Amino acid sequence: MVETRATHGGVTGYVSGRVRSWRTGSRESQLYALVVLLVGISVSFVVSLAAPAWMPLAAYFVWLLAAMLLLRFEPLMVAVGWNTVAVIVTEVARGSMTGQRLVAVALYLVAVAMVVFQASRQRNGLPGPLSEALLADLRGRLQRQGTVPDLPSGWHSQTAMIASDGAHYAGDFLVADLSEDRRRLEVILVDVVGKGTAAGPAALQFAGALGGLIGALPPIDLFRAANDFLLRQPEDEQFATAVHLVVDLADGTYEITSAGHPPALRYDLPTREWVIDNARGTALGVLTDPELHRTDGRLCPGEALMFYTDGVVESRTAHLDVGIAWLQRIARDAVSRGFAGAAQRVIGQVARGDDDRAVLILSREPVVTRAEPEESSTARG
Repeated sequence: MVETRATHGGVTGYVSGRVRSWRTGSRESQLYALVVLLVGISVSFVVSLAAPAWMPLAAYFVWLLAAMLLLRFEPLMVAVGWNTVAVIVTEVARGSMTGQRLVAVALYLVAVAMVVFQASRQRNGLPGPLSEALLADLRGRLQRQGTVPDLPSGWHSQTAMIASDGAHYAGDFLVADLSEDRRRLEVILVDVVGKGTAAGPAALQFAGALGGLIGALPPIDLFRAANDFLLRQPEDEQFATAVHLVVDLADGTYEITSAGHPPALRYDLPTREWVIDNARGTALGVLTDPELHRTDGRLCPGEALMFYTDGVVESRTAHLDVGIAWLQRIARDAVSRGFAGAAQRVIGQVARGDDDRAVLILSREPVVTRAEPEESSTARG
C-alpha cells in the first residue's frame, strides 16, 4: 500500500512538474512537448500501416490540434510536418484513393493551413493556452496589488469594479500601501484612457510603475514622477486621471491629491449627506507640468470617503455635475443601511455603459455609546 501511494505520488508529481515547466514556455519544456507529440504521431503512423481500421485519418487531427495548443511556432512546424508526412504516406499505402478519402485529405490540408496561419500571427510567440495563462497571471497580479490591506480596528474599505462590455481587463485600477506601523494608508485610484481590453496593457504597465512609487514619495512628487513616466511612453495618447489619498488611521486626518479625477465625496455624519471635495487638477500624461489640486480634512467616526471613476457619473446626454448629483443621492440611499456592501450597491445602480466603472469607499466605524444602567431602587434608597 505504501509503495503504491509513493508510486502514485511520484507519477503525479512528475506530471505536475512537467505542466509547470510547460507553463514557463522554456526551450526545454517546448522540446519535451515536441518529443512527446512526435512519439505519439509515430505510434499512430505504425498502427495505421499495421491495422488501418484502428487508426482513421481523424486521429491525426487530434495530434494537429494538440500541437497548436502546446507548441510555439518553430516546434509546431516540425510536429505539423511530421504529422502531414504520416497522413500522406498512410493514405498512399492504403491503395487507390476514393473520392471520400481525397476529400478527407483535402480537409486535413485546409486544417493545416489554418493552424499554420494562426500560429504565425502569435505576436508574443506563445501558443494560445500559454498566452491566456500569462494574461491571467498579469490580471491576478494587478488585482492583488490593488487590494487594500487589512486595516486596523475601526476602519473598513470596500471596492467594486466593472469592466466595459464584461471584459476581465480594464483601465480602472487602484494601488494601495499600508505603512509598517499600520498607521498610514495610501491609496491611488486611476482611470487610464480607453476602456476594457484596449486599456488593459497600459493599465498593467502604469500600475507597476505606481506600485514602485507609492509609499516612497510624497503625493505631489509621486504624481509628477507618474506624469513623466506617461510622457515618456511611445504612444501618442496615453494619459490618465488619478486621485491619491493618504490617511492617518490614528486620528482620521487625510489628504487628497487629484490629477483630473472626478471629485471625491465625503459622507458628513451630522447632515447624513455626501459632500463634494474640491480637489480636481489636470490629467497625467498631458502637460509637462500638470496642475495638481490638494485638499485635506479629518474623517470622524461614522464618516466615509468615496472615490470613483468617470464611468460611474459620465453620460453622453448629461453634464458631469448632473452625474455627480445623481451619485450623491444614490450613495446616500446606499449607506442608509450601513456602509457594508455600499460600494457594490452604488455600482449596481449605474446604467450599463461602454466605459469601465470603479468605486472605492473608506469608512470609519461610528462610536457606539452605551447607556448607563439605571440605579437600582436599593441604591436609590
